[in-house]
Amino acid sequence: MSIRYPRPLRPGDRVGVTAPSSGVPQELRARLDVAVRDVRARGYEVVLGSCLDGSGHVSAPASERAAELMSMLTDPAVRAVVPPWGGETAIDLLPRLDWDALGRAEPTWLVGFSDIATLITPLTALTGTATVHGNNLMDTPYEVPEGMVSWLDVVAAPQGRAFTQVPAGRYRSGGFDDFAAFPEVREYTLDAVGGWTRLDGDGRGDVEAEGRLIGGCVETLCNLAGTRYLDMAAFARANAPEGLIVYVEAAEHNAFTICRNLHGMRLAGFFDAANAVLVGRTSAPDCGSFTQHDAVRDALGSLGVPVVADVECGHTPPYLPIVNGARGRVVHTATRSELTQTLD
Repeated sequence: MSIRYPRPLRPGDRVGVTAPSSGVPQELRARLDVAVRDVRARGYEVVLGSCLDGSGHVSAPASERAAELMSMLTDPAVRAVVPPWGGETAIDLLPRLDWDALGRAEPTWLVGFSDIATLITPLTALTGTATVHGNNLMDTPYEVPEGMVSWLDVVAAPQGRAFTQVPAGRYRSGGFDDFAAFPEVREYTLDAVGGWTRLDGDGRGDVEAEGRLIGGCVETLCNLAGTRYLDMAAFARANAPEGLIVYVEAAEHNAFTICRNLHGMRLAGFFDAANAVLVGRTSAPDCGSFTQHDAVRDALGSLGVPVVADVECGHTPPYLPIVNGARGRVVHTATRSELTQTLD
């Protein structure tokens, strides 16, 4: 199997918006409208699905969410599907999706992170279709820091294109903007300073590693690792004999829980083919003196590969989109940190 890259978006193409997990409450619909206008400003047609209700923890019954997602992903007129954001229980869609049909269909970009990793990572692992782990639709209006790209840039890039992203050097220390009160907000409050951190070994030494990129949210993927939906060894055999760059990020669980989850993923073979591991910056809580960094060291420090933390691929803005399936090269030295992705 080789990675299947969706055709790059061109002006006039259609972007589908559906919520496979949580919908958008009425008081936040103004923010959704702003995000949709921004996508349309790129020249794309935006189609809103029926599964967007935000009055409960999911936007619609699982059968309806699965049917709408399948419809968009297999409709040749829809070139990208972008949920408003994540949620809690997208896992209930997995047995309801026709994975064979998705593998036969012309590939369509599926974009998102958090609970959406429950869908994008299996889509890449099972069908070889490249997907984008990046800012969700509701985050799209934010200005992209220098050195990073938007998911809109990724889905418009031609196959074979390489792009390099570097840390912003600043991040948001906590909290979220109030979209209900300020639906037009476009500037991140990046009030803390920090770069990438090496956690394996003594935490020192230059890192340079290559491999196919794949990963996502710890709290969601820990439930899939080792199942038919996320067999990393099989994905590596089929698509990455040279090995993987695996990335993970903690959304909200405390350090003890993340430690257990990462150990479980390791036992399920999630990191067996890794040439390096990237760990997203997180605001998830520590447990006394046992920190989120300690959780990663405890579970992954003895893998024998570089482990680089505080990468902008987590729930803490700003966001560094990663293409599942792309060929990646990570460099981390005392003077330079960068992730290069090539769509081939």
